[in-house]
Amino acid sequence: MTIAQLTPRFPTENYLNRELGLLAFNRRVLAQAQDERVPLLERLRFLCIVSSNLDEFFEIRVSGLKEQLRARSSAVTTDGKTAQEAFRQVSTEAHAMVAEQYQHLNEIILPMLAEQGIRFLRRSTWTEAQREWIRNYFHREMVPVLTPIGLDPSHPFPRVLNKSLNFAVELEGKDAFGRSSNIAIVQAPRVLPRVIQLPEDLSGCAHGFVFLSSILHEFVDELFTGMTVLGCYQFRVTRNSDLFVDEEEVTNLRTKLQGELPQRHFGNAVRLEVANNCSQAITEFLLAQFELKEVDLYRVNGPVNLVRLMQVPDWVDRPDLKFRAFAPGLPKGLTKGVGIFDSIRQGDILIHHPYQSFAPVIELLSQAATDPAVVAIKMTVYRTGTDSVLMESLIRAAQNGKEVTVVVELMARFDEEANISWATKLEQVGAHVVYGVVGYKTHAKALLIVRREEGGLKRYAHLGTGNYHPRTARLYTDFGLLTANEEVTHDVAEVFKQLTGLGKARTLKQLWQAPFTLQPNVVIAIQAEAEAAKAGRKGRVVAKMNSLLEPEVIDALYQASQAGVEIDLIVRGVCALRPGVPGLSENIRVRSIIGRFLEHHRIFYFHADGKEQVYLSSADWMERNFFKRIELAFPILDPKLKKRVINEGLKFYLADNQQGWDMNSQGQYQRRRSARAKPHSAQSELMLTLGNL
Repeated sequence: MTIAQLTPRFPTENYLNRELGLLAFNRRVLAQAQDERVPLLERLRFLCIVSSNLDEFFEIRVSGLKEQLRARSSAVTTDGKTAQEAFRQVSTEAHAMVAEQYQHLNEIILPMLAEQGIRFLRRSTWTEAQREWIRNYFHREMVPVLTPIGLDPSHPFPRVLNKSLNFAVELEGKDAFGRSSNIAIVQAPRVLPRVIQLPEDLSGCAHGFVFLSSILHEFVDELFTGMTVLGCYQFRVTRNSDLFVDEEEVTNLRTKLQGELPQRHFGNAVRLEVANNCSQAITEFLLAQFELKEVDLYRVNGPVNLVRLMQVPDWVDRPDLKFRAFAPGLPKGLTKGVGIFDSIRQGDILIHHPYQSFAPVIELLSQAATDPAVVAIKMTVYRTGTDSVLMESLIRAAQNGKEVTVVVELMARFDEEANISWATKLEQVGAHVVYGVVGYKTHAKALLIVRREEGGLKRYAHLGTGNYHPRTARLYTDFGLLTANEEVTHDVAEVFKQLTGLGKARTLKQLWQAPFTLQPNVVIAIQAEAEAAKAGRKGRVVAKMNSLLEPEVIDALYQASQAGVEIDLIVRGVCALRPGVPGLSENIRVRSIIGRFLEHHRIFYFHADGKEQVYLSSADWMERNFFKRIELAFPILDPKLKKRVINEGLKFYLADNQQGWDMNSQGQYQRRRSARAKPHSAQSELMLTLGNL
């Protein structure tokens, strides 16, 4: 099911555009870089995050729009826009945002860093000693790996990797062979750092840096002996990176993916970034090479690859210019000296990341790998990273004779190579590795451990809203549940049976599962609140997620609002619903929280006539999550833990007037600030409440 196939019962003007919503989210990230309350090096980091987000936006969303333009598609999205209309608006907003981003970098961030002894040295300011050191670096570290390519009939324009740093060099004169090509391309290999730190005694400040691009600009003439360099201009091209693999036509998905991945670097070009001093002739030449138009050109005043500055805050030892050090706490259900399986048997354990440590999940799998009583381990893997202690535990478990089954999602975007590598390693030690269901991404986060205990086999499960990725568990907000509840673990076992075997899906007792029951149950729960409100009883829906796009759920929310249900939506990223429209959504409020951590948990609360149903999930309210993925939503059954989720995951965020943004009916966001109200920051308060700040 796609957006174009859905027919919302409300007019198209009642929905907001997805691509523009994503750009609005990046505006809020950019605002973090502009916020004077944020430590200076973190502001630089947020600027880099904006660039990283925009890279993926162009690689996936803009490339999708351009594919529709190329196919002359007449399809419209839920908001009624054609691809042409959406692309035009997206382009206008993206150009404005990039210009504002670089203006803030040059006029605010870099001067403030310089005041703190963190300087990016311009060529015009180099001393003779600095120039000599940099020249030696150029010859020692750069020249051996650079391959300048003069363009002529025997040297065609080179294949340029996606998002790589390159230089177009304008030349004059003849070389040793009498050739008079007036243009050459120099590609900067990815092994070269984009920022080089000078020795402190030479830089004249605590932290002096030089851009790789500055070094090449200064000494590029030494690559073209006897020629006159008229100009040297950095450029970067962004390509379509969305892999297309027809899973139903593929007999071996892993083999097919391994063949397709290298081509990701050479998809159709969608954006060209050039330095703002690039000559018009070279600009037009590059646009022609990549078959792009002027609208696809982004002239920037600074490095074209800002993402590579992300490392600078890590290199600079200035705690006063970074967020305060934070150590996550441990949940109370885990008692020292008591085995983790004993603790889980005593009652469900809720872990709130990153405020509470991911260590219990690591420990659970580590103990399971060596525990003689454990007979089987089953786990889903979506994103876990190239270096994962969890995967190492699974390998160790298989080596120890456990029955290990791992459902690896090979189509996890930008993590395909890492997942293929882990799948290979797991198979080599005898683990059962499957790739889920053809046509459906396995996005659910589930771990099932079967243990032989007195009285028979006992199941233990971990269910989460985030990936099994220790690094992102320190940066993303997520909930994880450790449970031995028989109905819940029975459901988890049924889901694994579906993923590895064949047969009809059985009715689950506690879990909601996409693509079968998750979306219908969400709609039914919303409709139940509407019926309660119509009958004069309290109706209340509170939901937190990354994205809200699915039209049927939006329609149900609109109808619930009209019935008098009070609805609060905490949506980090894109939201297609229009809140606060009289007669349609005046009882719906939408807010977004942007802060130190990436808001990532999905929480669904329904008043349910006072029973207060609370579900945690791996799924956003989007078509792909509901209909094209294997997703789970799991209930919080323990009253104390349910109260924790309501407080920590919802109430803290609804009260946030420091990092919260309120959305209006036009899709515009206003920062929540009140001089009179007591300041509340959900993330800061949770760090104090659950962690060790």
